[in-house]
Amino acid sequence: MDTRRLLRIFATALGTAGLLVSGCSSGSSMPSASATGSPAPEDLEPYYGQKLRWQDCGVEGFQCTTMKAPLDYGKPDGGDIKLAVSRKKATGPGKRIGSLLVNPGGPGGSAIDYQQGYAAIGYPAPVRARYDIVAIDPRGVARSEPIECLTGKEMDAYTQVDQTPDDAAEITKLNKAFDRFANGCEKNSSKVLPHVSTVETARDMDILRSLLGDEKLHYVGASYGTFLGATYADLYPGRVGRLVLDGAMDPSLRAIDINRDQTAGFEAAFQSFAADCLKQPDCPLGTTSTADAATALKKLFADLDAKPVPTGDTRLLGESLATTGVIAAMYDESAWPQLREALAAAQQGDGSGLLALADSYYERDPSGTYANLMFANAAVNCLDLAPAFSGPGAVEEAVPAFEKASPVFGRGFAWGALNCGSWPVEATGGPHRTEAKGAARIVVVGTTRDPATPYKWAEALADQLSSGTLLTYEGDGHTAYGRGSDCIDTAINTYLLDGTPPKDGKKCS
Repeated sequence: MDTRRLLRIFATALGTAGLLVSGCSSGSSMPSASATGSPAPEDLEPYYGQKLRWQDCGVEGFQCTTMKAPLDYGKPDGGDIKLAVSRKKATGPGKRIGSLLVNPGGPGGSAIDYQQGYAAIGYPAPVRARYDIVAIDPRGVARSEPIECLTGKEMDAYTQVDQTPDDAAEITKLNKAFDRFANGCEKNSSKVLPHVSTVETARDMDILRSLLGDEKLHYVGASYGTFLGATYADLYPGRVGRLVLDGAMDPSLRAIDINRDQTAGFEAAFQSFAADCLKQPDCPLGTTSTADAATALKKLFADLDAKPVPTGDTRLLGESLATTGVIAAMYDESAWPQLREALAAAQQGDGSGLLALADSYYERDPSGTYANLMFANAAVNCLDLAPAFSGPGAVEEAVPAFEKASPVFGRGFAWGALNCGSWPVEATGGPHRTEAKGAARIVVVGTTRDPATPYKWAEALADQLSSGTLLTYEGDGHTAYGRGSDCIDTAINTYLLDGTPPKDGKKCS
C-alpha cells in the first residue's frame, strides 16, 4: 500500500485495548449555544481576538501557525496551551467557500499529518479548489503540547504484554503494565493531562473558526472525529456550516458498551476477510469455512502465546503484537493480501509481516520511536468516559459477553478495556444524547461492515441529531469518503460544494 493510503487508513481510528472511543461533556465551564456572529464571552476575548501569523511549513503549498487557547476553560486567566495549525489555501477555480477543517480521529491522530499527507492533496479537486483545507492538532496531540507517557523501549515492552491472561500472575503483570503507562503519563504530562477532553478541543475549534474569519464551521471528521464534530455542533448549533461525520460514533454509550460493540465490529470484519481468504489460492487459514478460518487464527494466536517467533528485530512476535497486526489489516480490505502473506509467514516461524502491520498501527518508526498517538488516545478516552471496568474481577465477569461478540478477539478486547481503570485523572464526561438543536443539516456516514465504528452507531447518531442525515456505504472497511465509491463521494462533494445534503437514508455500494 502507498504511504498516502496508509496515512488515511491508520490515522482514522484505533481499535484495540479499549482505546477508540470517548464520551462527551466536560467538567470545564461550557458556553451557551450562541447564535452565529455573537460576540465572544468576555473572559475569552483575548483568545478570539488574537492574530494568526502564517509562515511556510517547510512543506510545499502549506502554511503553518500556532494559536493560543485557555489551558482550562473554567479558569481562562490561568494560563495558555499552544496549538499547531496548518492550511493549504483554495486552489481555484471557483468562488472560495471558506475553510474546511479536517480531523482523522483516534483520538490522538495528527490532523496536520492527515491534512498534509492526504486530505489537502487527496480530497477531490473541486473541494480543494473552493476550500482552504485546514487542520489543527488537538490539544495533547502531535505538535500541540503532546502527551508523553513512555519511552520507546518502555512502549516496546508495553505492546508485548499478554492481553489474554491465563492465570493470576499474568493478570497481575497486565495490571502493572496499565499502572506503569498511567503513571508515566502523569509524571511526564501532568499539566496537560486533565485538559484534553473532547469538549475542550471542540471549544478550541470555535476559536480557530473565528480566527480564520468564518461565520460557520465547515468540517470533515472521521471516526473519533465524528464525535468531535458532533460535540462542536451540540455546543454551537448556530455556527454549524457543512459537517460530514464519516464512520460515526454514538455519544450515548457507556465505555463498556462501546468496547463490546467494537469487538463485534472487528469480528464482522474478520468474517468478511475470512470469506474472501477462502477464495484465494494463498489463504493460510484453510479453504473450507469461515468457522475453520477462525479456529486456525485462534490456534496461531495460542501458538504465539506459548512460543513467540523471530521477526528480524530484537522483538519477538507474541500473541499481543500478532493480534494488533491482524486488527490493523481489518481497517481496509486493500490490506488483506498483505495480511494473508503475513499470517502464512508467521505460521512458518517468521513474524516480520505481522510485526510491520502492528508497528504501522502503533505509529512506531524503524528507530524504535513512537508517535504520541497511543498516549493521547488513552488520555482523551479516559477523560471523556468513566472506565469500562474497575478491576480484574469485573473483566472476568464480562469476558463471556465479549467472547460471544467475537470468539477470535473477545477475550483480548475485554482485558484491554481495563486500561482506564488505572488512570490518574478522574473522567469529566459521560454518555449522553447529542441533539444539536437548531443546527443546519449534518451528514452522518456509516459503513455496514465497519470494524472500528459499527454501522449501528451511525444510525444512532443520525437519529439523535435534530438535523442528521444518514448516508450509508454498503461495504467493508473503516469510513467511506474517498474509498472508491463514486456514489458516496458524489453525495459528499455535492453537499460540501452546494450545501445540498443527500436524501436521508441514501444507500451506496
